[in-house]
Amino acid sequence: MKTLVTGSAGFIAGYLVEELLSRGHEVVGIDNYSKYGKVEKSYDSHPSYTFVEGDAKDAGLLKELASDSDQIVAGAAMIGGISYFHEFAYDLLAENERIIASTFDAAIWAFKNKKLKRITVLSSSMVFENTGLFPTPEGEQFKCPPPFSTYGFQKLSCEYFAKGALEQYGLPYTILRPFNCIGTGEKRALSDKEVLSGNVKLAMSHVVPDLAQKALKGQDPLRILGDGSQVRHYTYGGDLARGVRLAMESEAALNDDFNLSTAVSTTVLELAEAIWRKVNPGRPFRYISDKPFMYDVQKRVPDVAKAKRVLGFEAGTPLDEALDEIIPWIRKQIEVNGI
Repeated sequence: MKTLVTGSAGFIAGYLVEELLSRGHEVVGIDNYSKYGKVEKSYDSHPSYTFVEGDAKDAGLLKELASDSDQIVAGAAMIGGISYFHEFAYDLLAENERIIASTFDAAIWAFKNKKLKRITVLSSSMVFENTGLFPTPEGEQFKCPPPFSTYGFQKLSCEYFAKGALEQYGLPYTILRPFNCIGTGEKRALSDKEVLSGNVKLAMSHVVPDLAQKALKGQDPLRILGDGSQVRHYTYGGDLARGVRLAMESEAALNDDFNLSTAVSTTVLELAEAIWRKVNPGRPFRYISDKPFMYDVQKRVPDVAKAKRVLGFEAGTPLDEALDEIIPWIRKQIEVNGI
């Protein structure tokens, strides 16, 4: 199977391309390097991988790349941590709408005129931003109030693009919602705004690299956003990539949506303490709460039963094991000023 992956130089896509290649897929990747700048991937020279530097808003280019593809994975998007939602509130809506519209234009064309069989949309747990139902099952996005953040609202829009394209053009889709992906490769974004968090000046990103670099840079007490009671499901990128692949290969996943996540809940405070113990063994853990951001959702707990039942997917990598891989990588990135 040949797959076009948009945003292939990104964080989750990096794990996905590696997973697809390891399973015998042929992959074409497109990215404009707008988030991190030019990056090197372990699979760049893989014989079954072709990379094209280009913009996913270029529908003509996407049509050309999709002309001999069996599937498209719509992964390209402006995306970042919680501060990113506030700094780029308009761009997250406008740019991501342009990206997803171009991607679907190309997919519809390739489905009607070539051999494309499906588009897989990487959505987000943020579509459930305003839910009060936990664990949150698929379908709740139609029942709970729509997201307040422009990022969450636009991700919900992506899901409606899929439904509209099926209804009008018959284009098959699969919608996947990763929950709190963690792993290596998440560097300092070119557009990240530097903020002062206690005595450490850094670019705020997702919570794991944020807390890890603070601890590695010697911050004591550790500063966290809010009181630390926020609940998350930290899911290893390799597990998520396997879930995406399983969905892509499954006929039972056609025209359906799935939460992809670990089943284990962890508070931000528990995460901070786990990171602290690995960086500073034997030293007492102390923390200070900073004022949280507006869109810092207090609870994200997915229902993962459907993915297990239909796809046979379970995320099996424990948080502790993932941190053993992530923290040394972040330490190296600090040394080379990459994060």
